[in-house]
Amino acid sequence: MPQSNVITFPALAKKFPEFVHGLPKRLKGLRIVSQQTPDTHGGLGMCLEQAAKGHPNTIAVIYENQEYSYREFNQWVNRICDYLRRSGSKKGDVIAVFVENRPELLASIAAIAKLGGVSALVNTSQRGAVLRHSLGLVSPQRVVVGEELMAAALEVSDVLPSAKDSCLYIAEAQSGEKCPDAWIDLVAESKQGNSDNPASTAKSLASEPFCYFYTSGTTGLPKAAILTHGRYMKAYAGVGLASIQLKPSDRAFVTLPFYHGTALVVGWGSVLAGHAGLVMGRQFSASSFWDEVIRSNVTAICYVGELCRYLLAQPESTKDRAHNVRLMFGNGLRPSIWHAFKQRFDIPRVMEFYGSSEGNVGFLNLFNFDCTVGFTTVPYAIVEYDLEEDCPIRYKNGFLKKVRKGQAGLLLGEITDASPFDGYTDPEKTEKTILRNVFKAGDAWFNTGDLMRDQGYRHAQFVDRLGDTFRWKGENVSTTEVENALAAEPSILDAVVYGVEIPETNGRAGMACIRLNDGESFDGKAILEVLRRQLPHYAVPVFIRETNELETTGTHKYKKTDLKQAAYDLALVKDPIWVCLPGEHAYSRLSPELQLKLNAGAFRF
Repeated sequence: MPQSNVITFPALAKKFPEFVHGLPKRLKGLRIVSQQTPDTHGGLGMCLEQAAKGHPNTIAVIYENQEYSYREFNQWVNRICDYLRRSGSKKGDVIAVFVENRPELLASIAAIAKLGGVSALVNTSQRGAVLRHSLGLVSPQRVVVGEELMAAALEVSDVLPSAKDSCLYIAEAQSGEKCPDAWIDLVAESKQGNSDNPASTAKSLASEPFCYFYTSGTTGLPKAAILTHGRYMKAYAGVGLASIQLKPSDRAFVTLPFYHGTALVVGWGSVLAGHAGLVMGRQFSASSFWDEVIRSNVTAICYVGELCRYLLAQPESTKDRAHNVRLMFGNGLRPSIWHAFKQRFDIPRVMEFYGSSEGNVGFLNLFNFDCTVGFTTVPYAIVEYDLEEDCPIRYKNGFLKKVRKGQAGLLLGEITDASPFDGYTDPEKTEKTILRNVFKAGDAWFNTGDLMRDQGYRHAQFVDRLGDTFRWKGENVSTTEVENALAAEPSILDAVVYGVEIPETNGRAGMACIRLNDGESFDGKAILEVLRRQLPHYAVPVFIRETNELETTGTHKYKKTDLKQAAYDLALVKDPIWVCLPGEHAYSRLSPELQLKLNAGAFRF
């Protein structure tokens, strides 16, 4: 792609032969997408049943030493669905699922989908107050908890459902642990269930919720975003069938957590669309990644940008190219490592995409350009944005203005009947995410909160995240959640949190600028202990800057732009800066020598 980051017509024309290949599947996928109406029947359950009917003996799921054919996996799902129905669950019930990556997680989600229930997919890193909040948001009729997370669940037992048979337990394979008192062993109870496809599978409508994903909220606590069966089908058909086009002989390796849409909807959805095999990783390991790829004969990789950076940071090995991977699909691959990753690991096709769990606009790199999230067919706009005031620019006529080709701005997705915004469980939070009267009176647009560059020909390049979240270690971090945790420390008067870039890393590391109460001194060990107790590991700030004054706007919002630009550069910042290095148990004072090492990539975050 040209260095200007703009797509040209000659470059696009060269890609058309590649696009024409596989056209029948593309048309089938696009037809499914275009036919989605609120009353259309579909969903994950139907997609699984179709795969089981078409390729019953193909391996559907591989996990460690376990393999399940499509017939076996579908029948297992049916038995769980039958137990849920017989024991009182019904269409529309919310069932919270709190299980780490393993086949039981997928089987539970699919069974709930076939029942017509809604899976609330709780982030397995959540603990304490955040976990209590997430469960309270959706008031589940039942919970499904893995043995590995029972301690965390029992800490918030006051918000777990209390009805008979409402707390379901899934043991680790061959752990030997007994089911806790007052809990139901879901795997054992479902063994004698009916293995036939339930009639309820075909009754799910596109307009009905399939699951809740938890996203970072501006209140400092997660929001429950609604994903409908219709939006699942659009991803299944538009990404899986029309774009990625896996085959039954393919095996896709997914090590991302399945409480995220990238793994569950794009990853597993594309596997189901191709009747292919899913190689499921419990968690990502850079050191053993290619061993598993080779052992399981993986042909496709589902990624996020951080995963690629970790792999690139590993010592070069003969295993780097001793695999059969022909494509990778995911999001967040930075242009700075795009070419290096493709060349080192000999992967010819990168299907980068852009989207969010709740958003109504998505992009996909269908034409295999480098350094782009691709193109989209849905209505969108990239509008001028004032970084200093942290808001889109409205002109004298009251409307916004699109950026020119090659420029960056805020990405908006137009809300229409064909591209609805399903929102969150909280109507107030839904309304806050909508921009109205954008180009004409009465129109409505979903605010993605992301800066994108217009590359022309409906292509875009991801630039940065705006507002109250940033991405670090593959997770979205809420700045307000971190600010609230800092405020709980008695020595801190107030705090502002933002993300800063560290060379040789992906995403943005957390940085807090704090004011201490009079007479207090910075205690790097005590503050780190407080933060680690209250926050997921990825949300703990890497840097803390002490200051005597925090500048605010006229509307009393903290001015973050200057803080972000200065970051941890001691040439620009005279305030003391503290850093928590990998493996350390306290913040230590940042020195010029230490800054040089950070910028040289001497530490692996």
